[in-house]
Amino acid sequence: MRSAVPRVLISGTSSGCGKTTVTCAVLQALCDRGLSVSAFKCGPDYIDPMFHSRIIGAKSANLDPFFFSENTMRHLLSKGASGRDISVIEGVMGFYDGLGVTEKASTQTVASATETPVILVLNAKGAAASLLAEISGFLRFRPESGIRGVIFNRCSPMLYPALKDAVLQEFGGDVIPLGFLPPMPECSLESRHLGLVTAQEVEGLKDKLRALSTQAEKTLDLKGLIALADDAPELCFEPVKTPRFSEPVRIAVARDRAFCFYYEDGLDMLREAGAEIVTFSPLTDAALPENIDGLILGGGYPELYAEELSRNKTMLASVLKAVKGGLPTIAECGGYMYLTEAIGEYTMAGLLEGACRNTGRLSRFGYVTLTAKEDNLLCKKGESIPAHEFHYWDTPDPGHGFVAEKPSGKRWEACCVSETLYAGFPHFHFYANPVFAENFYRACLKERHNV
Repeated sequence: MRSAVPRVLISGTSSGCGKTTVTCAVLQALCDRGLSVSAFKCGPDYIDPMFHSRIIGAKSANLDPFFFSENTMRHLLSKGASGRDISVIEGVMGFYDGLGVTEKASTQTVASATETPVILVLNAKGAAASLLAEISGFLRFRPESGIRGVIFNRCSPMLYPALKDAVLQEFGGDVIPLGFLPPMPECSLESRHLGLVTAQEVEGLKDKLRALSTQAEKTLDLKGLIALADDAPELCFEPVKTPRFSEPVRIAVARDRAFCFYYEDGLDMLREAGAEIVTFSPLTDAALPENIDGLILGGGYPELYAEELSRNKTMLASVLKAVKGGLPTIAECGGYMYLTEAIGEYTMAGLLEGACRNTGRLSRFGYVTLTAKEDNLLCKKGESIPAHEFHYWDTPDPGHGFVAEKPSGKRWEACCVSETLYAGFPHFHFYANPVFAENFYRACLKERHNV
């Protein structure tokens, strides 16, 4: 299948160079111009897509080369871009930064797999000619880098004209200078990287985005960026086979300030299979929705709302009764914590033994491959799926249903499982192995028929 998708990928030289600020400025400016925009994020991050979604008014999807094959990434890019004028992909970390000191699972691998023109963001604070050397190094490190443009962040308006001329002279048009953003401390979004602030919680977010858009119209070459996107080649891919069922099921999904980490394409897979997704709030609702056949408790920040969650005794009792009674349930990270005895000093559902404690550092952070030790809700023994862990809180016993293995070879046991339960710290994406979605749906059908 072939699909015309105007697109650019905004990457950076490193984390902290300002690629998210630039991406948000570009997205808001394109929307303000009346364009229909789709947004994507490289890697497993949940938070940046929340910022994208607030801007474009539609879901933002993840393109993760550890989770997905090249074909799946192209499929998801085409799917998310359908009906949109332009697509903007935000990179992760530095352009070449992947697993360890390699490019595997890096932004560069996404750019290469999707043949997307790359715009490199450079931090211009305290630099001038050295920026040219930095660009040159990124181009020469991999001749097929795909880098076609550069944007200078935190750049002095006095410096940019000379930088622009120097880029054109040095690189002969192979790399196009696409403007700059000056220092804008009032529009800083860095606080979210502490892992405590989501898009809904950034004070004055709308005003910040409006200021970024106004500045982008003044100092970014949006016309040049759009032309670069229009120059992207057609995407070629084979549609990914996903489950389809003639009979619907009704799946409850926890969604509020405490539980907000979901891969939207994964939920869409369930919808397209035939499921009705019903959202509810463990913070404010009295009980689970009625007549449900399955339950998903996603990740988020339940530790920040542990007192409120603990006070909602009727919801805790409703969840405990349902899951204990065999309701097919997926509980990832924060959702898993909600099913334990306690988060800190606050009592939780108590389905699983042990209390969650803050370790003060990231525990078992990064990509893993999960391989089942026994048959369970999602798969058969020996089947596997790529996953990701990111949590500061931990439990004394995180489960024994899967073996988690990092790319380095380090292994440990993880996840509490049964015929009707997956509960553990690892996050996974259904598009990484659609069989997991199919098995979950089948379990929901059994629940529907009381089998």
